[in-house]
Amino acid sequence: MCGILAVLGCIDNSQAKRSRIIELSRRLRHRGPDWSGLHCHQNCYLSHQRLAIVDPTSGDQPLYNEDKTVVVTVNGEIYNHKQLREKLNSHQFRTGSDCEVIAHLYEEYGEDFVDMLDGMFSFVLLDTRDKSFIAARDAIGITPLYIGWGLDGSVWFASEMKALSDDCEQFMSFLPGHIYSSKQGALRRWYNPPWCSEKIPSTPYDPKVLREAFEKAVFKRLMTDVPFGVLLSGGLDSSLVAAVAARQLANSEVACQWGSQLHTFCIGLKGSPDLKAAKEVADYIGTRHHEFHFTVQEGIDALEEVIYHIETYDVTTIRASTPMFLMSRKIKSLGVKMVLSGEGSDEIFGGYLYFHKAPNKEEFHEETCRKIKALHLYDCLRANKSTSAWGLEARVPFLDKEFINIAMSIDPEWKMIRPDLGRIEKWILRNAFDNDKKPYLPKHILYRQKEQFSDGVGYSWIDGLKDHANKQVTDAMLINANFIYPENTPTTKEGYYYRTIFEKFFPKQNAARSTVPGGPSVACSTAKAVEWDAAWSENPDPSGRAALGVHASAYEAQKGGIAGKIAIA
Repeated sequence: MCGILAVLGCIDNSQAKRSRIIELSRRLRHRGPDWSGLHCHQNCYLSHQRLAIVDPTSGDQPLYNEDKTVVVTVNGEIYNHKQLREKLNSHQFRTGSDCEVIAHLYEEYGEDFVDMLDGMFSFVLLDTRDKSFIAARDAIGITPLYIGWGLDGSVWFASEMKALSDDCEQFMSFLPGHIYSSKQGALRRWYNPPWCSEKIPSTPYDPKVLREAFEKAVFKRLMTDVPFGVLLSGGLDSSLVAAVAARQLANSEVACQWGSQLHTFCIGLKGSPDLKAAKEVADYIGTRHHEFHFTVQEGIDALEEVIYHIETYDVTTIRASTPMFLMSRKIKSLGVKMVLSGEGSDEIFGGYLYFHKAPNKEEFHEETCRKIKALHLYDCLRANKSTSAWGLEARVPFLDKEFINIAMSIDPEWKMIRPDLGRIEKWILRNAFDNDKKPYLPKHILYRQKEQFSDGVGYSWIDGLKDHANKQVTDAMLINANFIYPENTPTTKEGYYYRTIFEKFFPKQNAARSTVPGGPSVACSTAKAVEWDAAWSENPDPSGRAALGVHASAYEAQKGGIAGKIAIA
């Protein structure tokens, strides 16, 4: 990951303005400690904080076309850059960077080239010939990007809010799968797959097609010139990423540089479910495994720093971001700069335990569509910013553009949770890798019940957070919360506590508050899915343990404060 900041069309182009851009760009230094670059053209500024993953020696940014009339600053990875270079054989490349193709694609195809890119990215491109510019974000929003507007008519883009919040009158999260063109002065969607319309698909389930698409997605993400590994929680998703990567590593180019044994990483409270399962998976697939521990107090002590980096007050995100933040620091200390992670699978396949209550395949599919469209506000934000806080890049094979299109074209009847047919959550994914002749994983890991990361690191983690928040927030404070925080009013003491920390970093800024989603949720559901069971509205909680009667270690009524039990559908 890298950090980008672009300011275009300001009135002021003085040395003082240049100094201010450099100062703001430094707020993103954690994202890219390897190089700082700045390009100034009259009243337009493109700055870059680089984390060098591909071509560390010559790929410093901003990047240019041949005569330097096109300038681009990019955060991300373009996995098909070698194929794109072949199409651009009339162009002269200056570096081995995967991102340089963007400048030349623009020369060749104008603004309509973005769908040709296969990767995770956000970029700003300036055409100095007419001072026009474009900005774009990848299909799902794996890499973060914000857009803002200054009183002087300037347009701002940044990888994190902290780089533009002080200088922009208004700003917002840049929509995934969209492009902004200065010629049109508006955002337009460039990513238009069939599933975006939420029309119910009908393609039959083919386990081989699904398996091969995922294997391809993992393999292309082994593109790196630096040490890397896999985040392994021992759950289905991360275990599949690790198992597939371990099989493919020996045949990849990166093995010649860094060896053929995969490194895996896990964090948890001592005795947590994830630590035990992760070690078993690591032993089974033969990785060099690294196990990290943290205490509830260490997590609580890190909360302010976590919220500063991830820029949200969403309860679920903070619960899961904290252990990931602590783990990323340890990983970076080992000299690793890139990791693969398992985000996105639960959204695509309906893996969260509340999907047990989906009334029919239509609502099941529509909920998966809603979840994927919101990933940039939740899991993508968490995975990117928790790791980038320490100059570590996270890649997510499940959110490969081609894989999503295949998985979301399957008739959702196959994704439905059917205990009568022996189908648990994500059965079609588990079944695709259920190979008795050459097993990818042990059977009980392949069919392990879903654990949300914030639960799997140790059940006492969330309980400890709630206890700590209860000591910081009084009953009177929560009663009056709607007067203090009228937008997205916190409904729990834990939510109130996180909100106070967020407001300290973004004081009195409605724009910042509005970048955080709100509404009721149970076990990570959208507000719409809460309607699937009337009992959830009594005391919704984003933890997977709120799926009472479904989660094996669900909250007890007297402990969790949730009345009654919910039976499995």
